[in-house]
Amino acid sequence: MADQKIKSARAIAVQVLNHCDPKRNYAGPLLDRLQHETDQRQRATDLVFGTLRNRTAIDTVIATFSGRPVERIQARLLNIIRVGTYELIYCPSTEQYAIVNEAVLNAKVAGGTKKAGFVNAVLRQITRHISNRQVPLAQTYAERTLLADAATGCQFDTSFLPDSQKSPAEYLSTVFSLPEWLVAGWLAEFGEESTRQICLASNRRPSVYLRPNRLKTTIEALTGKMAAAEIGFEIAGDSEMIRIKSPRDVTQLPGFSEGQFTIQDITASMPVRLLNPQPGWTILDLCAAPGTKTTHLAEATGDSAKIIATDIDSRRLEMVKENTARLGINSVDVVPYGQILNSQFDCVLLDVPCSNTGVLARRLEARYRINHETIGHLARIQGELLRTAAAIVKPGGKICYSTCSIQRCENGELLEDFLKENQNFTLESQQLTLPSAEGFDHDGGYAAILAKLKTQN
Repeated sequence: MADQKIKSARAIAVQVLNHCDPKRNYAGPLLDRLQHETDQRQRATDLVFGTLRNRTAIDTVIATFSGRPVERIQARLLNIIRVGTYELIYCPSTEQYAIVNEAVLNAKVAGGTKKAGFVNAVLRQITRHISNRQVPLAQTYAERTLLADAATGCQFDTSFLPDSQKSPAEYLSTVFSLPEWLVAGWLAEFGEESTRQICLASNRRPSVYLRPNRLKTTIEALTGKMAAAEIGFEIAGDSEMIRIKSPRDVTQLPGFSEGQFTIQDITASMPVRLLNPQPGWTILDLCAAPGTKTTHLAEATGDSAKIIATDIDSRRLEMVKENTARLGINSVDVVPYGQILNSQFDCVLLDVPCSNTGVLARRLEARYRINHETIGHLARIQGELLRTAAAIVKPGGKICYSTCSIQRCENGELLEDFLKENQNFTLESQQLTLPSAEGFDHDGGYAAILAKLKTQN
């Protein structure tokens, strides 16, 4: 029985991908259900998420060098080839023979000797056309190279990518497996260099950051625990966040079960830092689940504010209760959605549902789902939520509006329209953060503070 449980990371990855249609479901829960079957959990995670992040680029390579469109390859074989191609391109430290051999073995199990021969032929054809699996970008041609990071890439012996000069949107879309219309919009707004950085950050392996729970510990005490457990870490600038250097199960880190930290990206911590909430405030977190920002509010106010947390998703609202309990927070009341709309608050935190264009490295499936219509629909919901918040914040109070999107129509543009209609509000501050893969890598996002005038004009 024990032998049956131990599967390789590649076998688990293929199994997950066989059941994951990124337009309809999520890889994470599928992976969670199968992780116990392998002793290579971190590797399985990287293979699943890496293959999904880079699927358009991977499929372009498969179609180009096999001479067969991916639609004409049996789905189960295609995912074996995709995982192998991902490793050949993006995992240069893994030996080619090991990648190809196990792919062939998995194909034999899935479909017999003939199918295994096909997988072998495709992967060997790809390897023949790879001239350097880890070449400095300064020494290569853009149309022959798929980028692994900001400095290196996998170079092929043939130009097979769109022309980066003549068709920058098509080129970046193919290389980074992102919708071309989305990249074109970024190019128009942010320019070519910034867009390239956004694309790189959207395909990075995101770092894990800890936000120390100031109610229970200090950054010095928590880093002391990490050092004692021989866990590599860095303190991320002035953000008071700790980056864990080597990937691991965060629930096994020292201090987790004692509620001494929360996992949160640097950018996601920005709205509460920008708001600077004070003890004694009455605060509503209107879209609270799973509670990462709710608990940040409580910690930032020394557990001495009155915080109401609600969310339209009652199932996910249970996660707020779990998080506040683990962190030992007492100032948060979790209330069913709709029971708070007659109250008045000093502040409303409004972390609205959005397109996730700032967090594409983490929310992999979003790139396969977003379109103009979806974003337009989300912007309408965001506007409605903003009007709801405006009605229940006290005169002299504040709305902290935030998204994990970098689209203007969900951020600055939306607030401009709101301020035209609601002249009893002023824009106190706003901050757009573009995702970055450099230094202390981080997601993208937007935060703004709207202040309600004490008296009507």
